[in-house]
Amino acid sequence: MFIRIVKMSFHKENIPIFLENFDLIKEKIRNAEGNGLLELYQDKNNPCIFFTYSFWETENDLENYRKSALFDEVWSFTKKLFNDKPEAWSADKLVSLE
Repeated sequence: MFIRIVKMSFHKENIPIFLENFDLIKEKIRNAEGNGLLELYQDKNNPCIFFTYSFWETENDLENYRKSALFDEVWSFTKKLFNDKPEAWSADKLVSLE
């Protein structure tokens, strides 16, 4: 399992549009094959910055999602709302304390 973190920055006026769309598609993303978790965070100091945090079983699962019609739909809608280039990281979980 690995973690994918995506940082997105939006024009302030586009935040409600982004959140409305995210609410409509979040279950579809979460139910993508190999996805074990999907979370959305908003930065405390800059409300225009959001992060998605997701767990994937394999890198191939993430790649399959990124090549899917669902991803094309989500990304083509979302990227029009950005005020800065998105950033993404993939990381292996080493330690988890709960």
